[in-house]
Amino acid sequence: MTSSQQTRVAVIGAGITGTTTAYTLAKRGFKVTLFDRNPYPAMETSFANGGQLSASNAEVWNSWTTVLKGMKWMFMPGAPLLVNPKPSWHKLSWMAEFIAAIPKYEHSTIATARLAIEARGHLKKMVEDEGIEFDLEDRGILHFYKTKAEFDTAARVTELLKKGGLDRQAVTPEEIKTLEPSLRGEIYGGFYTPSDFTGDIHKFTNGLGKACERHGVEMRLSTEVLGVKATGNAVTIKSRPAVFRKGDRRKDALKDTYDQIVICSGVLSRDMAHSLGDRVNIYPVKGYSITVNLQEPEDQNAAPWMSLLDDNAKIVTSRLGATRFRVAGTAEFNGLNRDIPWRRIEPMIDWCRRHFPEMSTRQCVPWAGLRPMMPNMMPCVMRGKNPRVFYNTGHGHLGWTLSAATADAVAALMVAAMESKTSVAA
Repeated sequence: MTSSQQTRVAVIGAGITGTTTAYTLAKRGFKVTLFDRNPYPAMETSFANGGQLSASNAEVWNSWTTVLKGMKWMFMPGAPLLVNPKPSWHKLSWMAEFIAAIPKYEHSTIATARLAIEARGHLKKMVEDEGIEFDLEDRGILHFYKTKAEFDTAARVTELLKKGGLDRQAVTPEEIKTLEPSLRGEIYGGFYTPSDFTGDIHKFTNGLGKACERHGVEMRLSTEVLGVKATGNAVTIKSRPAVFRKGDRRKDALKDTYDQIVICSGVLSRDMAHSLGDRVNIYPVKGYSITVNLQEPEDQNAAPWMSLLDDNAKIVTSRLGATRFRVAGTAEFNGLNRDIPWRRIEPMIDWCRRHFPEMSTRQCVPWAGLRPMMPNMMPCVMRGKNPRVFYNTGHGHLGWTLSAATADAVAALMVAAMESKTSVAA
């Protein structure tokens, strides 16, 4: 029996990152318990995102252009980027670190592209090994631009992505028409990435959750983690059922001990890290989506199958089977606020009507999720001050795109830690 097969690991959070982490650790022989306060995996930020697995969207936001746009849009309710001007120490410290990371823009973009390409291979193997159905559309992703200035800026980004190993091809308006005949509007040009693909993150994560169970993961769903304590000997987790059912007798908090813990708690990771003596400066950046139900055949024919990204509007789209069309975007710095105001949804509906006028939007389901973002826009994959504590969190808007690679990275860290401990003991 290897050291990993004797190791009990708790993974906190059953979103896309936590579920891929639990699966990867179980495949490596760890005895894994997955905690989440929701009754099913992927019920928060991983519920209804844009659907893209997009190495082509690896450009980090750390630039003076982003800062200037944020200042310009601050008081425009429908702007793609919106910042609540009310100050807080958390927000101010995050933004200061965001600005400090601007000189690393090129390095971070290239590194993110490489990580996204690596993740693609891991995820496709999971799908093949476990037979996961998630409305996969392997058609590539098309970025389109309305002006020459926007296109030229994207061309410079394309060169950076190329250094990361990504093939993103320039396309003319005529070629765009061939790739996606239903798209309307003035378009100067675009870039097409044939290796990117799309699907339903909620379906995928739940399918992977079932695979976790098949590989022996204990699923502690509907369980609220009240506290975590790490010592030199073990990690203790205090928890209780998130919902008490009629007839439940044991309402006292439970205490369980583990050899290691991985924090994959999205926007809650910051507070959990603080309780463990670590600093993980994640800020919740809210994104919105609408799911357009395509009830009639004419609506299904009018909606695009090609996944799109409108860089000017900061909107992405995915086709989720014959009867659903997902539109997502915007970034809002407004703390842990999960409200869905109409002024943030209306621009996405208007965008649909402008670019797909023959597609009915009479049935749209709005949604909002809080993306866990680090100031440098890179995921936080690290070991904590306590050697039993690990982090895999802070993926921002690229959680699905990167999670399979970061799960493999944190698993490698944990295996190395166990091997080092075994070597010292010997």
